[in-house]
Amino acid sequence: MSASAHNIYEMSLDPNPANYVPLTPLTFIERAASVYPQRTAVVHGTVRRSWAEMYARCRQLASALQQRGIGLGDTVAAMLPNIPEMFEAHFGVPMSGAVLNTLNIRLDAETVAFMLEHGEAKILLTDREFSETIGKALRLMPAAKRPLVIDVDDPQFEGGEKLGTLDYEALLAEGDPQFAWPTPANEWQAITLNYTSGTTGNPKGVVYHHRGAYLNAISNALVWDMGLHPVYLWTLPMFHCNGWCFPWTIAATVGTSICLRQVRADLIFDLIRHEKVNYFCGAPIVLNLLRNAPDQMKAGIDHPVKVMTAGAAPPASVIEGMEQMNFTVTHTYGLTET
Repeated sequence: MSASAHNIYEMSLDPNPANYVPLTPLTFIERAASVYPQRTAVVHGTVRRSWAEMYARCRQLASALQQRGIGLGDTVAAMLPNIPEMFEAHFGVPMSGAVLNTLNIRLDAETVAFMLEHGEAKILLTDREFSETIGKALRLMPAAKRPLVIDVDDPQFEGGEKLGTLDYEALLAEGDPQFAWPTPANEWQAITLNYTSGTTGNPKGVVYHHRGAYLNAISNALVWDMGLHPVYLWTLPMFHCNGWCFPWTIAATVGTSICLRQVRADLIFDLIRHEKVNYFCGAPIVLNLLRNAPDQMKAGIDHPVKVMTAGAAPPASVIEGMEQMNFTVTHTYGLTET
């Protein structure tokens, strides 16, 4: 008798709702808000929000997007720095069924216009700091293909004009904080769209699926031995490969995200010192910035800090300099643009 003719392990053991759920990192924030509702999820200047508050805001965003006709197969773009709204978009946008396209805030208007049109963005969340670039990009696009613009008004930035007729908080007010977001029917469903920087022609789109985002987020926690409740500083742009999937990692570990609009040595050391940051990521250029900072700027940090770097091989002198500050460096390599 052949093995395929009778196999007791293939009898009535097919996946069903009782034993199988598609993997999605969206479940991380649901659990964080359920088990640790009052723990601090995000810090941005004077703003401090719990996991319960963050989850409610993400559900409001998803609900508001769905009410505006956004859902499966649609793209929501974000031109945002490392602020709470960018963190929320990593959950709220896919909770609506849509795909999040985080835009590189350093690119020119022509490249941004290409990404918005090529990715078929229906809605664009944009910070006032980038209004000049976004304004030019929108004018370069056919009127019929321009996304609905939602302005994000971060109090830490002064200047710039509002481009849309609606701001982010008003959009959230349209949504339901108890919104029952649908779990993806297929874990291979797209969750984010990222673009290369276009060094060899037009930018190339790279699509992440829910399964991949889930697994990479968990891998981050395992490789770095993060445990529960890490305090993570956003020196790495969330627009870059979705911050190496750390928005979802921080939710999985019920950590605290310390937001950072500008990568400045004085701000970084100040936040590490006062918020007791014990994890952050950055390219070797960021590590070199910290290594070469004045000694008085580094004073008062008496706890160990773990640093993850990638993008280029850090020189031995940089690693040595970081270790002299009690910063342990983990060097990784990513494949998104390979």
